Parts: sequence; structure tokens; C-alpha cells
Amino acid sequence: MRIGLTCTMRRDAADDGVWNDAEEEFDSADTVGRIADGLAALGHEVEVLGDGEALMRRLLDGPRPELVFNIAEGRGASRNREAWVPALLETMGIPYTGSDPLTLSVTLDKDVAKRLVDQGGVATPRCVVVDGHIDVDALAGLRFPVIVKPSFEGSSKGIVTRSVVEGPEALVALVTELSGRYSQPVLCEEYIDGDELTVGMVGGRDPRVLGILRVIPRKNNGRFVYGLEMKRSWREEIIYEAPARLSVEDQAAVEAAARRAWQALGCRDVSRMDFRLRDGVPFFIEVNPLPGLSPESGDIVLLSRGSGIPYESLLEMIINAACTRLGLG
Repeated sequence: MRIGLTCTMRRDAADDGVWNDAEEEFDSADTVGRIADGLAALGHEVEVLGDGEALMRRLLDGPRPELVFNIAEGRGASRNREAWVPALLETMGIPYTGSDPLTLSVTLDKDVAKRLVDQGGVATPRCVVVDGHIDVDALAGLRFPVIVKPSFEGSSKGIVTRSVVEGPEALVALVTELSGRYSQPVLCEEYIDGDELTVGMVGGRDPRVLGILRVIPRKNNGRFVYGLEMKRSWREEIIYEAPARLSVEDQAAVEAAARRAWQALGCRDVSRMDFRLRDGVPFFIEVNPLPGLSPESGDIVLLSRGSGIPYESLLEMIINAACTRLGLG
């Protein structure tokens, strides 16, 4: 099959300390190359297409792929940026892997995603969104500690150890800082003290759970935040337990919550769900319908490997899910 690989490539960025995260969501040339090599190893003819204007010109001027393997994130601060490439592909009638533009938009907006998942019967931490004016009375309704994060970002952008605040003064200060830095609303969410879990899923309406990964800090430094510092230094800071050693009851509860969230959000083909597990209750944190596929550090890759699924097999499962949905041979 002729497969086009749409992606947003990482560029060099000026160092800005811990907040140097403008390119955090995007894939390195090495990761894109590894994905392309993996698809080629499955017998496909692969062309890296990129995204943006270059992608549009290539699709207009050259032969079209039979299927697009989409990992493009889109640039900027728009909550619709992950939907741009799928919307273009749908406009041109080109089939692609992964969720559609609507799901990619609502899942990037953390507050909207939580509302939909809550309606689907999954527990979510109580939260307040600050958009411009800080409503102190609304924030006062939250129970501390509270974690503060940008509303429309992925890959832990804007999330660091000090994102957890213990009182209203620190909360207002951090909200003000993030609002200015990221030019978007800020989500203030009650911190759930529990196991950090991520669930990998592939398939259609009734998806297969690939596995559950537990993220364990190597050091007990207070309230654990799986943020930028931890992810960038994961070899020194993190133990990835895959599969997660959970009780039968907890595993069943997490898998059921992940399936309900998948259905509530309209996910398809592949997604990664993040939860905090407290007292047997899985709290939905967020979902990534474009999960990172770095062979070394992608969470869904690590949990799949822990379940005995090799890298190329994971890619094949994503393609097979899309082909089944699309009716492609």
C-alpha cells in the first residue's frame, strides 16, 4: 500500500529554561524516520509528507497516497490545530488513520474533553477554567492542592513540578503567569493523589486495550507531577511499570473507564488515556488521540512492549484498525 506519513517536525528552539517547550509536541526527525522504517518493514511504500502548506501543495501536485498515517500535531495555540490535517484530507477524499477533526479538537481542549467524559459516566477531577478575568470566588470552590495547566496543550507543555499549588495566592500567581505565556485559558484542577496510569487502545467502537502502564517516580519529593522535568529526564526520574501491577478489580475499573471515555469522545483507531487511580476510582485526566510513537520513550510504545507487542506490530494494528473502519483491503 502507498502510505503517506503526515507529521509535524521538531525545529531547534531558543533555550528558555524549563518553559522551553514550544516544540515539545512535535516529532524529531529520528522518530519520523523510525515510524517510516517500521511502516516500510510491513511492506508498505512510504512517503513523508509533513504538514501545513507543503502538505497541501504536495497533495495537489503529486500522486495521492492510498492511506495517510497521521501523526501531525499542527502549530500555534489554536485548540483546532490537531484537526487541520485530517480536515484537509477529508476535503480531498484521502483516507487516514486516527480520529476525525471533531474528536481531535475536543480532546485538545481539556475542559471540553472532561465534560464529555463526565457525561459518559467516568470520574473526572473538579476543575475551573480561567479565561482572562480571574474569578476568585469560582477558584475558591476548588479543594487544594490544585494543579494548574494550559487548556489547549499536549505533551505536558506548561506542566512542571511547581504546577501543583497549595493555596489561593500561589494559584492566582501561576494562572496569571500561564495566561501570559501560552495566550489561552488556564485549567485549574483538583489534584488527585494516586497512581499515574496510562492506557493504550486500538480499534473501533469496542476498542482493544493494549495494556496499562504505571508511571512511578524514583524519588519521593512530595506531590508527583508527570510533567516536563520528569519526561525529559525519565531515565533518571521514572520507573515505567508495564504492565502495571494492579489488582484484578482496579484493572477492570481502569479498562472500563478507558472504554467509556473512548466512546464518549468518539476516538478511533488509536488513543492513549491518562488516569489517576485513587481508592479504586480511576479519574480521567486527559486523552491523546495522536500518541507519541517514539520507539524509546513513547508511553503507548512502552506499554505495548510490556504486553509483548513489538513496535512494527503496533503500527500494523493501527493501520489494520483504520483499514477495517474504511473498508480498505
